[in-house]
Amino acid sequence: MGQVPVISIIDDDASVRLATNRLVRSLGYITHAFASADEFLRSPQVNAASCVIADIHMPGMNGVELQSYLRAQGSRVPIIFITAFPDEGIRARALEGGAVCFLAKPFDAATLIKCLDVALGEAGGGTGD
Repeated sequence: MGQVPVISIIDDDASVRLATNRLVRSLGYITHAFASADEFLRSPQVNAASCVIADIHMPGMNGVELQSYLRAQGSRVPIIFITAFPDEGIRARALEGGAVCFLAKPFDAATLIKCLDVALGEAGGGTGD
């Protein structure tokens, strides 16, 4: 048996962060929640994450900037984006950068679970639907 995946959840909205954290933890994953990309990048979890679930619009570094930074550092960690403000241009940039999924808030649990399955099963191979 392999190790339990570690999922890092990054969202400046505390209620979304908590709800997503509870859902992902209920699936048996180890979770770590962060209020900002900067907080995540300062943590030891930046190298331990099996998958990142990140909001697009956050104070400081936004989700797409985080993705670009991680890729520039050589990280291939799968990323699932969530946003309350879906924008086709940002969606396209995120998916071109290797995002597994791009979900509009509110998203249902089944959709997030499907994205996690894709991210952990075939890192970076999702369609974003």
